[in-house]
Amino acid sequence: MQPNEILLALSLSLLAGLLLSRLAKLAQLPAVTAYLIAGILIGPYVLGKLDVKGLGFTSIADVHKFALISEVALGFIAFSIGNEFRLSQLKKIGKQATIVGILQAVITTLLVDAALIGLHFAMPDKLPLPAAIILGAIASATAPAATLMVVKQYKAKGPVTDVLLPVVALDDAVGLILFAVSFGIAKAIEIGSISMVSILVEPLLEIVFSVGLGALMGFLFSLCERFFHSRSKRLAVSVGFVILTIALANFDFHIGSAHVKFSSLLVCMMLGTIFCNVCDFSEELMDRVDRWTAPLFVLFFVFSGAELRLGVFSDWMIVLIGVVYIIARSAGKYSGASLSSRLSKCDDNIVKYLGITLLPQAGVALGMANMAMGAAELGTQGVLIANITLFAVLIYEILGPMLTKIALMKAGEIDPEGKTSARHEHAKKMAKQREEAAQNSSAE
Repeated sequence: MQPNEILLALSLSLLAGLLLSRLAKLAQLPAVTAYLIAGILIGPYVLGKLDVKGLGFTSIADVHKFALISEVALGFIAFSIGNEFRLSQLKKIGKQATIVGILQAVITTLLVDAALIGLHFAMPDKLPLPAAIILGAIASATAPAATLMVVKQYKAKGPVTDVLLPVVALDDAVGLILFAVSFGIAKAIEIGSISMVSILVEPLLEIVFSVGLGALMGFLFSLCERFFHSRSKRLAVSVGFVILTIALANFDFHIGSAHVKFSSLLVCMMLGTIFCNVCDFSEELMDRVDRWTAPLFVLFFVFSGAELRLGVFSDWMIVLIGVVYIIARSAGKYSGASLSSRLSKCDDNIVKYLGITLLPQAGVALGMANMAMGAAELGTQGVLIANITLFAVLIYEILGPMLTKIALMKAGEIDPEGKTSARHEHAKKMAKQREEAAQNSSAE
């Protein structure tokens, strides 16, 4: 793509997402859903079909040229989620969030494994056993981006929201372990030998090194911020450190026979966690970073929508396996969250509604699917896994944010009138200031 075409694509993506969000508001749908639909409309299967340069994306390859923006956006999303791990809050919900985060992921994987392995025995030539096992692990992953955007858009507050964000964050770590174990077992079935290094050692090292790198960068970030006093420079330092952390998280290395990689989501979450607990002015700075990243997040979801491959609907086998996967995963997330919440003695609303808010699925799951697709040992099974995951992501990303909004509204954590307008909030703030000024003048 030429520079002018890149600029046209960026501007079209941003404006299409924003304009469609106004229609979504009339239909009482979350803005995230509008951004994803906007991506589909300007993607290769709708406007892209016209093959007009600059008017939509003509191919998936064109969308992938903006992968850097999506990677940076995911880093900032993870950084924002890290802000939810304040020690003051973790003392209240840390134990509950940990129990729920681990158990719901494990239960989901076991349920999806059981459903897909049963389907394997019914049609072994269509769904091989290794593919069924890997899809079970992919099912554990939840999309932090869509969940966070719904919470922020509607300013959700309450017990469900307080537990939701730490649980979504934990999903990445738990999902990594489950996927690595399942991936190792699946490859062992195909080649006939088991590697304990790839099944246990590598995922544990990935988590340990990711947490370590994120913690180190968090302390350096907090130290560096103290050298600057203006808001604009502190914001610039914040943006620079998050991007630097994302860059460092892309390096990998070997320790003996173990191949060690970093999880950029975990690294950036830890960066945000350390910063918000160490820096005494972190809340104000986090708020400013959130405002700066708003256009970045819109682009991320529009690109995500453009990447969804509608062609998967043309294969009845993918649709059948995908439907079974979606039903089993939804049942696993709901029952797993409900059971684990009850065991950890959570609020009744958490027991009822948390599982519904965990349905969105996207980036982490697609990353796992791409890893499976790139494994030579799995052959064509990798493509099957990727297509089924794409089918599920397409459904979950469009319906998931809407279901999250409904669940949080039922739990009483979203204003039913949906008063989230910036203009309305500003008017209220100004009225309050005028009232305080009037009271001060009368007192004098």
